Amino acid sequence: MRAVIALVAVTAVWGVTFVQVKDAIAIYPLFAFLAVRFAIASATLAVPAARRLRSLGPRGWRAGIALGVLLALGYALQTAGLERTTVSSAGFITGLYVVFTPLIALAFFGTRIGLAVWVGVALSTVGLGLLSGIDSGRIGGDLLVLGGSAAYSLQIVLMERHAPRYDPLAFTQAEMLACFSGFAAIALALGQVELPRGWTVWGALLVTGVFASALGYLVQTWAQRRTSATRTALAFTMEPVWAGIFGFWLAGDRLGAWGWGGAALIMAGIVAAEPAAADALRRLVPRRS
Repeated sequence: MRAVIALVAVTAVWGVTFVQVKDAIAIYPLFAFLAVRFAIASATLAVPAARRLRSLGPRGWRAGIALGVLLALGYALQTAGLERTTVSSAGFITGLYVVFTPLIALAFFGTRIGLAVWVGVALSTVGLGLLSGIDSGRIGGDLLVLGGSAAYSLQIVLMERHAPRYDPLAFTQAEMLACFSGFAAIALALGQVELPRGWTVWGALLVTGVFASALGYLVQTWAQRRTSATRTALAFTMEPVWAGIFGFWLAGDRLGAWGWGGAALIMAGIVAAEPAAADALRRLVPRRS
């Protein structure tokens, strides 16, 4: 029970950061924000991870960097989309990684999926259409967030194959460092070099860097040692719910009947696909001899 509560708490942090990030990137450059965010995440894990990084070896570093690149791609697309759509829409669309995960497992590893996944895909597709169609000019942002969700899904699928092989703290730090390096290079190339100013930006950076990135992924690792993949995936479906709640309370999102209907269909699709997603992930984990 404690593990599930911890996971739900993490999704609440992720949900509220949609509001914080949207406010921050309205006044601070996108890639500068992401670079500083993951610099803070890397610094948070630096001391406890320092002695464990050697355990990764060349293969572990390559895997950590590769998954970090996918994580960075997901965050870049999601954050860019958040500039162009509402907090609630971004939250519900991000949650589609639960639907995408078994489809990607099928495409890359031939993992069989059942009828529940296709029902989830159908429900989520209709819901996405309703959610994207309620406000003209916002579909571009929704599509960017959708791309970010797909990147997260691929990262989740590959993580299930690599996580049992490496120290979780060291592997997470490798991902955080890869994200920081990539975003810092892009920020420098685009000339987005300026110090963060104001509590709106610094508050978002501290919450996303320390709690949503560094500690959030560590809590996930700790929790999955104590609960099943099915319960973990089900707990993660709370992320779009929290995003919708905080978007309503803090960002003034008013989706209307069609919008909330689309959000409800997306959540129905996520819940329908969740058991199959967890089963697909379990099949991807290499068995120990």
